[in-house]
Amino acid sequence: MDLRKIKKLIDLLEESNLAEIEIKEGEESVRLARVPNGGIMAATPMHYAPAAAAPPQAMPMQSPTEAATGGQPKPSDLPPGDIARAPMVGTFYASPAPDKPPFVTVGQAVKAGDTLGIIEAMKMFNPIEAEVSGTVLKVLAESGQPVEFDQPLFVIG
Repeated sequence: MDLRKIKKLIDLLEESNLAEIEIKEGEESVRLARVPNGGIMAATPMHYAPAAAAPPQAMPMQSPTEAATGGQPKPSDLPPGDIARAPMVGTFYASPAPDKPPFVTVGQAVKAGDTLGIIEAMKMFNPIEAEVSGTVLKVLAESGQPVEFDQPLFVIG
């Protein structure tokens, strides 16, 4: 797909009230999504293989309790405090690199605006910042694991 077409799509998305736009030309596809602050997230060219080429994948089974709660901890399981939640779907990382220490640990004091972790979505790394000052009481997500929108990640007291 031509770079000029992608730039025109970005301009179109910025000028409209659309949250995202996806264009397919043959086997090529470009998807643009607006991030909450009004910017453009990414232009991601994708190539699709024929549907028959994809092997079937087994879905993990959830217990009835996990299915009822969506696999997330119930509010009663969490210590009292402010809950930092995932702003998007993606992969959670507790540290900036595998060989680096985590951004925060349980018992650590944080200020509003401090980075608690990052979520990778569409090859972009998005910081999760503390909205309040306090002490990290609990880390609810494991590094490298997928997270859902609005999933509790940290408890800050």
